[in-house]
Amino acid sequence: MTSSLSPSTPPAPEEQERIKNEASWVSLLKQEIGQVIVGQKYLIDRLVIGLLANGHVLLEGVPGLAKTLAVKTLSDCIQGEFKRIQFTPDLLPADVVGTLIYSPSQGEFTTKKGPIFTNLLLADEINRAPAKVQSALLEGMQERQVTIGDETFPLPSPFLVLATENPIDQEGTYPLPEAQMDRFMLKLVVDYPDRSEELKILDANANVSVQRKVNPVVDAETIFRSRKLIDQIYLDKKLKGYLVDLVLATRKPAEHGLSDLEPFIRFGASPRATISLALAAKAIAFTQGRSFVTPQDLKDIAPDVLRHRVIVSYEAEAENVNSDQIIQRILDTVPVP
Repeated sequence: MTSSLSPSTPPAPEEQERIKNEASWVSLLKQEIGQVIVGQKYLIDRLVIGLLANGHVLLEGVPGLAKTLAVKTLSDCIQGEFKRIQFTPDLLPADVVGTLIYSPSQGEFTTKKGPIFTNLLLADEINRAPAKVQSALLEGMQERQVTIGDETFPLPSPFLVLATENPIDQEGTYPLPEAQMDRFMLKLVVDYPDRSEELKILDANANVSVQRKVNPVVDAETIFRSRKLIDQIYLDKKLKGYLVDLVLATRKPAEHGLSDLEPFIRFGASPRATISLALAAKAIAFTQGRSFVTPQDLKDIAPDVLRHRVIVSYEAEAENVNSDQIIQRILDTVPVP
C-alpha cells in the first residue's frame, strides 16, 4: 500500500459534517445485521471496520457463536456477490483459484475461474486445509489478483476474505503460515454471549419455522465513496509516532521499558501491521462520524491488528503467556501523547 495515510492538516468543519452524513449507512447496516445476529456487537463492529478499511478478517471462536452466520448476513446486506469455500483436507489450490481445462474439440485450454472471484469470500474453517491450499489465497489477498497458468486475472472490487477457524478442535487441522496470518488485517477472538444476550438468542431462535431475512442496505459505490473519505481522516503527527511506537515495542520491547517481555517474543509485528493499525483506526473514526483519529481508537483496535502478528516464544508458551497479554502490557506502558 503506497497511499498517503492521512492529510497533514486538521479537517475543516464542513469536512466533519460531510463524514458524519456519509457514515449514516453504517448504523443502518448494523441495524439490519441485528435483525439476524443477536448480540456479538464486537464481531459486527469489526466486520464493518474490515469492510471499510479494505482489510481481510480472521474470526476465531468455538463452534456455534454465529461466525459463519454473521459473515453470510453481512454479505446479504451488501449488494455484491458472496461465495463460500468449506476448507477440508482434500481441497486443492485449483478448487480455490480455478484451473485450465483442455478442450479436445477446440484443441486449446480454457480458464475456469474458482470461487475466489467474488466480492465477499467466506473461507470456512480455513485451518482444515493444508498449507498449499491456504497459500492459494496469498496472491489474491495481497495483490487483489490471481494467476492461473500464465495469465493474471484481477479480482472483483471490493474483494474481502473473511475466514473462520476453530481454536479447540485441533485434530485434522493445519496451523496458518505466518505469511498467511500477516495478510489478515484483523484477527477477532469471538467469545460467548452474556446472559442477557443468550436470553435474546433463545427468544429469537427457539422456533423451527421462522427464518429471518435481511435486505441490501449498501452498494459497492457507497463503500468506495466511504473509503475515499476515510483516506481524508486526520491522523495527528503525534499519534503517528504513538502508533509506530506500539508496533516497535512488539519487536524491541526493551527499548520501550519492557525488557521483561523480551524472552516472550519470537517475532514482532511487521510494517504491514503499522499500516493496518492506521487504516483500522481511521475506519473506527469514520463509523463514529469523526474526521480525526483519537488515541482511544488506536487502543481499541490494536489487539485485533497485532494479536496474530506477535509470535510468542516457547518460553512464553511454557509460562502460559499469550500475545494478547503481551499487547496489553505494551498498551499500558507506551506513553500516550
